[in-house]
Amino acid sequence: MAALSPNSTVKATTVVKESEVLDPPKQLDAGALFVLKSRGSWLHCGYHLSTSIVAPSLLSLPYALALLGWVAGVLCLILLGLVTFYSYNLLSMVLDHHAQLGQRQLRFRDVARDILGPRWGKYAVGPLQIGICYAAVIAGALLGGQSLKFIYLLSVPNGTMKLYQFIIIFGVLLLILAQIPSFHSLRHINLVSLTLCLAYSAGVTVGSVYIGYSKNGDTRDYSVNGSAENRVFGAVNAVSIIATTYACGIIPEIQATIAPPVQGKMFKGLCVCYAVIASTFFSVAISGYWAFGNHALESSTIISNLMGKEKPLLPTWFLLIINVFTLLQTAAVTVVYLQPTNEVLEKKFADPKMDQFSIRNVVPRIILRSLSVIVATAFAAMLPFFGDIMAIMGAFGFIPLDFIFPMVVYNVTFKPSKRGLVFWGNTLIAVVSGVLSAIGAIASVRQTVLDAKEYRLFANI
Repeated sequence: MAALSPNSTVKATTVVKESEVLDPPKQLDAGALFVLKSRGSWLHCGYHLSTSIVAPSLLSLPYALALLGWVAGVLCLILLGLVTFYSYNLLSMVLDHHAQLGQRQLRFRDVARDILGPRWGKYAVGPLQIGICYAAVIAGALLGGQSLKFIYLLSVPNGTMKLYQFIIIFGVLLLILAQIPSFHSLRHINLVSLTLCLAYSAGVTVGSVYIGYSKNGDTRDYSVNGSAENRVFGAVNAVSIIATTYACGIIPEIQATIAPPVQGKMFKGLCVCYAVIASTFFSVAISGYWAFGNHALESSTIISNLMGKEKPLLPTWFLLIINVFTLLQTAAVTVVYLQPTNEVLEKKFADPKMDQFSIRNVVPRIILRSLSVIVATAFAAMLPFFGDIMAIMGAFGFIPLDFIFPMVVYNVTFKPSKRGLVFWGNTLIAVVSGVLSAIGAIASVRQTVLDAKEYRLFANI
């Protein structure tokens, strides 16, 4: 190997310095700098992914299976699990590719802007992602309030407190947790969250099996009832619910928390996440539907079925543990889905040239994050229809963002052969998902309108 002369070394150094002056590294805005700190490992990525996907929304899976029946329900669970794992890996590969080119994309809107054009990032993908993530915060506040109400009724069976009061109490907890400065700061909370979801899923499964073999269990009917029209709309609604349960509208933001180099780390994190999914989604969905059959449709979450109509179907202490675990994990999940909103607020109102914990940045952060939580809590108290919120989120947001967008940006970025399986497989998934999204939007809005006729604002359900 030839040695470099001193003069050539000086020239090379000069060229590097000149290139740095002509093309300086892009400065991070306050949102990326403060909220999306890139300091985590692939294991931390696994914690974040598990919390964002394996959430209390999985407790609505028996409800979805009751709308589909055994065969279609289980097949849908398997198929959507495989498609989302494939989809998230495609999106991760796109992010890895651009990171190697020196253009690391930290947000969904960055991916859309760089690959599809600035208008896609600014007017379509960006607002869509913020909207569904904020809807997830509203749904989290509602589910947290429901868990608090269950705990209250277990202690005071004839209590008079209303659901909206518990949602407000849970909102106070969110006000505190929302002040955690960055996504990376949540890694330890999300490790606890992962443990909690495994614990309450196991509890729900054991409880459902116990009820299924108990004399207290209802007579089970697994047929899909109703008119042909209602069965079709119900099936589409169920697909939207399952898609939302698997959905994660913050894949780029989670990958942004990984310390460079990022190559291959997201795949390891996804493997951790889907190991947790396999042990929770299927156990809760199958055991819950098996234990209650069509009665799973009487409530949007299986915990309500476990509570019984007149008295609890399980020991009070057991139900109390399940609800406490669900409550705590709901808080963690809700804070995770606050991060895109936090990032936007920091970008607009924080000063990246000053310290993150300076008064200049701390005061706006506290005020704006608090307002964000207060508004979400108010919506959750007014519209307590958790199953409907899940379906609407899936149809309007998560299906386009998690099932269609990754296929499109992968094909545009890597340009696979149009004669190959990858191109047509991605195209097929995108087209079928687009059709399901359109039909699901109609079905979910229809169901919400039907429920709105039965319930009033601030309903105590």
